Amino acid sequence: MIKSPSRQQRSLGALAERLAVLPDPRSRRGVRHPFVAVLLVAACAVTGGARSWAAIGQWAKAAPQDTLARLEARAAGGLGVRVAPSLSTVRRVVIGVCPGGLADLTGQDPAGAESLAVDGKATRGSRHRDTPAVHLLASMTDRGRTVTQLLVPGKTNEITYFTALLAPFDLRGVVVTADALHTQTGHVRYLVEEKNAHYLLLVKANQPALFAALRSLPRRKVTTRRYDREHCHGRRETRATRVLTVTGLGVDFPHVVQAARILRYRVDQASGRCTRETVYANTDLTSTDASPQKIGRLLRAHWTIENRLHHVRDTTFAEDASKIRTGHGPANLSTLRNLTINAHRDAGHTNIAAGLRDTAYEPFTRPLKLLGIN
Repeated sequence: MIKSPSRQQRSLGALAERLAVLPDPRSRRGVRHPFVAVLLVAACAVTGGARSWAAIGQWAKAAPQDTLARLEARAAGGLGVRVAPSLSTVRRVVIGVCPGGLADLTGQDPAGAESLAVDGKATRGSRHRDTPAVHLLASMTDRGRTVTQLLVPGKTNEITYFTALLAPFDLRGVVVTADALHTQTGHVRYLVEEKNAHYLLLVKANQPALFAALRSLPRRKVTTRRYDREHCHGRRETRATRVLTVTGLGVDFPHVVQAARILRYRVDQASGRCTRETVYANTDLTSTDASPQKIGRLLRAHWTIENRLHHVRDTTFAEDASKIRTGHGPANLSTLRNLTINAHRDAGHTNIAAGLRDTAYEPFTRPLKLLGIN
């Protein structure tokens, strides 16, 4: 696409209506299968558990007439028999369609969310000879719904595409969280001054002056602190959060109001080994808007994108083992996986693998129901 879909286009009710906004990458000559129908076939197959081109092609070939009719597949002959698109047709359309537009149109609007996490992931299986792995920068709300993702070209990095990822969306009042790579003055000014959003960013040694300033703050005088304790995955974890208002304390960073230090103590129950980690973060939220309890919750919510998106795509969909490499195939199939995860979570599934098994019992009806295809 020449530009990102508008807010009105992203808010269209039916998935088919939103996909119709995308331009068809095929030449007009010889086109037989409707563009939207081909994309819907691919989306339904992935929602049913398909991981490869071959699996998508098998799903399409086995789809009954009523399913193909609901997907508005091509009607042939006087009897109007529905014909499923072939594997080569599905593959040609999916690898050619605009990855940014597809991600924007199939994600969830972040307006009204408490926080929005931004993080990147490389699809390792797409690496081939001298061609690096496809790198995708994604955003996810604190409720575990993917908003969008953006393809990061091989010769650049996530920093240069941060603003482009968030530009199409209304982020007023949303707290954007990111790791230390995105603790950049330009990002902060963009969020606060242009998007009217808030930020909560980790600080590490890649920003040496800022990191040293946060470490040297007089935190021993802080009386307000928060302790959180968890017992899971065979370990006990205690997190102590201290937050200090830094206005006038010489912390040189745009719009910063508070700085947090989180001490993490982890005890492995099997070995008894104890580890300790210190994490620093800064934010433009005031003490009235964000208590130590809320800042601790927001930082925990940031890892939602790792646990509920990247980990799920790796383990449930075997994304890193996928050998899909051609065109926009890796990015667009990843987007269809994001759509699948959103659909299953909207249906109440907390375990996506269990949701896919449940869908597999009725592979030609339940995917359509999950995607809202009537």
